[in-house]
Amino acid sequence: MRRGIPRFGRTLASRILFAVLGIVVVTMAVGFGFYIRLTGQAADAQATEQATSVAATVGRMPEVAAALRDGDPRHELAQLAEKIRAATQASYVVIIDRDGLRYSHPNPSLVGQRIEEPVVALDGQVHTGIDDGSLGRSANSRAPVLDASGRPVGEVSVGILESEVGVRVSAEVADIALYSLLALGLGVLASILLARAIKRVTFGVEPAEIVALVQEREAMLHGIREGVLGVDADGAINVLNDEARRLLGLEGARLGQAVEDVLPQGRLRRVVTGEVDGTDLVAVTDEHLLVLNRMPVVVGGRDAGWVVTIRDRTELEGLLRQLDSVEGLTTALRAQEHEFSNRLHVLAVLLEMGEVEEATQYSQQLWQETSLVSEEIRSRIAAPVVVALLLAKTTVAAERDVLVRLDPESHVEADDVEGLPVTTVLGNLVDNAVDAVADDPRTAGRHPRGEVTVTLASREGALHLTVVDSGPGIPADRIGDVFVDGYSTKSPRGVMRRGVGLALVHRLVTRSGGTITASSPGGARFDVSLPIRVREGAA
Repeated sequence: MRRGIPRFGRTLASRILFAVLGIVVVTMAVGFGFYIRLTGQAADAQATEQATSVAATVGRMPEVAAALRDGDPRHELAQLAEKIRAATQASYVVIIDRDGLRYSHPNPSLVGQRIEEPVVALDGQVHTGIDDGSLGRSANSRAPVLDASGRPVGEVSVGILESEVGVRVSAEVADIALYSLLALGLGVLASILLARAIKRVTFGVEPAEIVALVQEREAMLHGIREGVLGVDADGAINVLNDEARRLLGLEGARLGQAVEDVLPQGRLRRVVTGEVDGTDLVAVTDEHLLVLNRMPVVVGGRDAGWVVTIRDRTELEGLLRQLDSVEGLTTALRAQEHEFSNRLHVLAVLLEMGEVEEATQYSQQLWQETSLVSEEIRSRIAAPVVVALLLAKTTVAAERDVLVRLDPESHVEADDVEGLPVTTVLGNLVDNAVDAVADDPRTAGRHPRGEVTVTLASREGALHLTVVDSGPGIPADRIGDVFVDGYSTKSPRGVMRRGVGLALVHRLVTRSGGTITASSPGGARFDVSLPIRVREGAA
C-alpha cells in the first residue's frame, strides 16, 4: 500500500524538533525569569549595602557634624555631598540636620527645604529600604551624623536609583540571553540528530505509518487461516497469531518468551529453530500433522530473525491416505475381477463341453481357496473391524506378490479392541511391512517375494500386536529414528508425505498408554502393547 508524504509538522523529525524546542524554550524562559528576579534582588541588596557604606562614612566625618552644628554658613556641605556622590557613583547624597532641613540635594531647588518624613537616624541606628523619593524609586540608606561626643546631630541619606540597578542587571541579562540562544541552538541540533537516529532505527518509517503498519499487520495475522510465528534474532517470539497458538498448543505463550521455553524437545522445535533445514517440513504433534516453512528475515542488511508459516494438513493427509488405500483396494479388485473372469470362462467352457463333474470339482476348489483365509482369520479374531482390515490388507498385498498371514497363536476377543486405535496402528504397520517386502530388490523374480506375519493376542490386561516382515530390515544405527517425524527410507509417492505414518502410530500408542518398539532381527519387527480398557460394569 502506497502512503502519502507526511506534511511538515507530522513527520518524526518535526515532532521531535518542536518538542525539544518547546522544552528548551519553556525551561529557558522559567530559568530566565528566576534569574532576573534573583539578579534584581542581589543587585538591590548590593546597592543597599553600597548606600549604607557611603552613608555611614559620611556620618562619621567631623566636618559634616561641625557644619551642621554651625548651620553650614559657607555652604560647604552641598559641595562635599556632590563630590562624594560623584566619587561613589551614588544617585544622591542628602545631608539633613536634626530639624529635617536639607543642606544638600541633587535638585538645588530642594536645598534648604525640610523633608516630609521624620529624621529616623536620630536614634543612632542605620535605616535601609526602598524609598520612593523625589528622584524616583531607589535603594536607600540613612545613617546618623555623629559629633565628637557621638551624639546624633543629623542624618545622611544615600540612595542608588532603581534605574541604575537596572543598567547593571541589563548588562548581565545580555550575557544570559546569549547563553540561552546558544543552548537553544544546541537543542535544535540535538533534536535533529535524535530524529535521524530514530528514523535510522525505524528504517525511515514515520509514526503514522508505523501505526498503520501495526494495524494492518494485526488484521492480516489474525485474519488468515495459516499459523504465523515470528522470532527475532535473539530467539524470542515477537509475532504469534491465533492460528499458530492453536496448532502449536501455545495458548499460554507470551510475546518475548524464547522459543526453547515454550516448545518441547522434538522435531517441531528443531524445525522452528532451523536445526532441520528444508521446505515443507512435516512435524507431528499430539493433535495435528503440520507442514512448516522457515524463512529468514533480513532488514536493511541486518539479520532480524525468521518467520515460520504453519499449515494444518491433518485432515488432508488423512484423506490422502484413505484415497491411497481405496486406490490400492481398487487395483486389487480390478485384478481379482480379471482373475474371476478367467475362472468363470473356465467353468463356462467345462459346462459347454458337458464336463459337469469336472466343473463341480473346480468350483469347490475355488470356494475353498477364497474362504480358507477368511475363515482362518475369523476363527482367531472376533473383532469384525480387525478381520475386515486384515482381509483387505491380505488382498492388496497378494496383488504385489506379498503373502500376509496371521500367526496361529493369535487370539483376540471383540471387547479387547474396543476404544483402542488398533485399526490405525495395525494398518500403518502392515502397509509399511508390505512396502518393504515388495520393494526389496533382493527378491525380484521370486514368488512370492516375501511374507508379513501379524500376531494379535490379549494377555495380562494388554493387547499385544506384532508385525514382522522378511524385507531388508532397519539399519542398526537408525532404529532409534524410525518414530521421528519425517524419517523414511522410501521416496515420496505423489502428494503423500513420507515419514509420517510411524510417527502417528507412535503418538497414538503413547496417548493410549501403550508402548511400541522396533527391532530388526532379520527383517523389520514392531511390537506394540496397548492396555485393554475395562468396560463400566464389567466384573
